[in-house]
Amino acid sequence: MQFELDEEQKLLRDTVRDVLARSYDNEKRKAAVESERGWTESVWKQFAELGLLGLSFAEDDGGMDAGPVETFAVMTEIGRRLAPEPLLDCVLIPGGLITEVGSTDQRQRILPGIAEGQTLLAFAHSEPGTRWPAAEVSTSATEDLREGRRPAGSGGSWALSGVKNPVLHGDCADHFVISAALPGGGVGLFLVAADAEGLTRKTYRTHDGLRGASLELSDVAGEPLGDGGDASAAIVASNVRAQAALAAEALGAMEESLRLTTEYLKQRKQFGVPLAKFQALTFRAADMYVQLELARSMALYATMSLADGSPDPTVASRAKLQIGRSARQIGQESIQLHGGIGVTDEYPVGHYFSRLTAIEHTLGGVDDHLRVITSSLKDHEMLGVS
Repeated sequence: MQFELDEEQKLLRDTVRDVLARSYDNEKRKAAVESERGWTESVWKQFAELGLLGLSFAEDDGGMDAGPVETFAVMTEIGRRLAPEPLLDCVLIPGGLITEVGSTDQRQRILPGIAEGQTLLAFAHSEPGTRWPAAEVSTSATEDLREGRRPAGSGGSWALSGVKNPVLHGDCADHFVISAALPGGGVGLFLVAADAEGLTRKTYRTHDGLRGASLELSDVAGEPLGDGGDASAAIVASNVRAQAALAAEALGAMEESLRLTTEYLKQRKQFGVPLAKFQALTFRAADMYVQLELARSMALYATMSLADGSPDPTVASRAKLQIGRSARQIGQESIQLHGGIGVTDEYPVGHYFSRLTAIEHTLGGVDDHLRVITSSLKDHEMLGVS
């Protein structure tokens, strides 16, 4: 199995790294996060010019037809710079669903606009009061045969009612891909315009500086994705792809947290000698490195599994469990080893921990994934002990 990037993948990684290094330092990122959108439109335009917004789309749909390894390389750099641009939430997740479930007309109508940076989408699936992984949703879809209710391009007319929250980066989305329970059973996916009648959007800022929204739908007209049938399997596969992308983003953030911490230990002096001379502190830094390598192995495991065409939820849970544990230890130790400066707004290491904490709780936390993994133990052959 190949664990190294090839030359084209290294070029892609280095290009994204250079763009983000020029675009963001701690002060520039703070300014972007404090802006109305929470990210920088000029950086988004550069993403479009580089083809990053169509990275995973087929060439016929205006994309680059790249695979999970390329996504891994890009998301790692996103995490390394804490870039706030909504590449995962507004492109990779909703675009992946349209690629997998949408009709040819829907793909060709929507995906090129995403790839060009003209259209933003968000996936609205989570609901208040539910716990990951929630296979069922309370938002309902009913056929609506009233005149004038058919959305443009729709293969049918449906009305959606319910509440979706959190919808990550739903504040800036032009359209939503919304999951809803079908009358005959299963969960369907529907395209809904952000300005659709009956849709109320409330936006908010998350603790890591990004954005989210809650949606209230009251008899909102929706266009079914594809044939409008049960899309439960596609939603599970989308979650697996998102978990792998989040693992890559977390890996980049952890690498940078460790780098900042070791640099600080080398430069900061106590009793006239660098902190790096204190054995107890170097042991803690070494433990952080061990956690980083464990996280790297599991992030690569999840990516390679996807590259083999196997979006396995168990593999994603194994990876997310280790990512969550490593992120917690590296984030906490980074702040502890920095002392008081680690929690100041002016120093970046606290922002990395905030983002790592958000990633840990997105699409299931450590306890959730541990519960999923242990629930499948009975499916494995067990050695008897006499």
